[in-house]
Amino acid sequence: MKLGAVSRAFAIVAFAFLVAMAGTTLPTPLYPIYEQEFGFSGVTVTVIFATYAVGVIAALVLFGNLSDRIGRKRVLLPGLLAGALSAVCFLLAEGLPLMLVGRFLSGLSAGIFTGTATATLVDLAPGGDKDRASLVATVVNMGGLGLGPPLAGAFAEWLPDPLRLVFLFHLVLLGVAAIGLRSIAEPTDAAGPFAIRPRGFEVPPEVRTAFVRASVAGFAGFAVAGLFTAVSPAFLGQVLGVTDHAVIGLVVMCVFAGSIGGQLLRRRVDDRAALAGGCFTLIAGMALLVASLQAEVVALLVLAALVAGAGQGLSFAAGLAMVAGGAPADRRAAVTSSLFVVTYVAISLPVVGVGLLADATDLVEAATVFAGVVALLAAGAAVSLVRSPRAEASRT
Repeated sequence: MKLGAVSRAFAIVAFAFLVAMAGTTLPTPLYPIYEQEFGFSGVTVTVIFATYAVGVIAALVLFGNLSDRIGRKRVLLPGLLAGALSAVCFLLAEGLPLMLVGRFLSGLSAGIFTGTATATLVDLAPGGDKDRASLVATVVNMGGLGLGPPLAGAFAEWLPDPLRLVFLFHLVLLGVAAIGLRSIAEPTDAAGPFAIRPRGFEVPPEVRTAFVRASVAGFAGFAVAGLFTAVSPAFLGQVLGVTDHAVIGLVVMCVFAGSIGGQLLRRRVDDRAALAGGCFTLIAGMALLVASLQAEVVALLVLAALVAGAGQGLSFAAGLAMVAGGAPADRRAAVTSSLFVVTYVAISLPVVGVGLLADATDLVEAATVFAGVVALLAAGAAVSLVRSPRAEASRT
């Protein structure tokens, strides 16, 4: 392709990636409305949210390397279709079943796009600048996740039919993205038959120490992202008295904005220092979270979201770089997929635990326990870095 066509294709894929990821977080500021409309409990909301992670993991296992064999477009277009079907489920939902199906399909869409769209942007890197293309993929990924909540919050606060209109709008964006994707040339030579080959997970001995460290830090960071995405509407409404859906969306967006900042910073810092710094930043974010709920100060919750997001982005980007850089080239995809599975388990299970604990006690106590567990995990990963590189190398 000529440079102009490459740049156009790059922009189209980036737009499709942004739209697909935004759809996965659209329901976040709407959860209080769903609770009122359908009589959901806090635990039910966390289960609905967690179903998304099941879809992501399924996509990583089943379709993680499919585009390498059959081509990028033949995977990205079904990814958009999964997002569209998710939106339809939410448009038609009158209770829990369709919402669970919709969240699962949303997870499938995200799981497909996370790997395939990133690879496609690297394939289409203008001027062959693959590092810059990877950076764009990171910003688009997290930016899309961050765009969904304020978009849905604004629709819910200022426009009619808050549970449906935003999903109609998202369907239009998905349609535009699909038309754009169909118009570009396939960026790879892959044209094999469609065949699902579940990807195995493995951790070679030479990268095991880095994998464990990255997994612990990644689990802590993604658990925090899951908490803010699933439970922050409850924090704001039940503890801080904020019911404005647009404000709820903006607060959730702060987590992803912080994550982008942390991931950008990682490029300027040594991986070991970035991992340790990210872990300590996560701990600071958890302290701010507890303080914001105890003092009932919204500004502190916003600061907690930004700081915790930065810690998540910094520590995960560093951990991923250490794992991918240390793994053998022919096993790198399987190792990084294993790490992503750990992180998406972290998104789902802890928030359900918070919901159950909040039902048994109260939301502030549940958040305090959660913050303490995350701080312990992050501290463990950071402290492990004091071991000498020579001793570490001898064990790997």
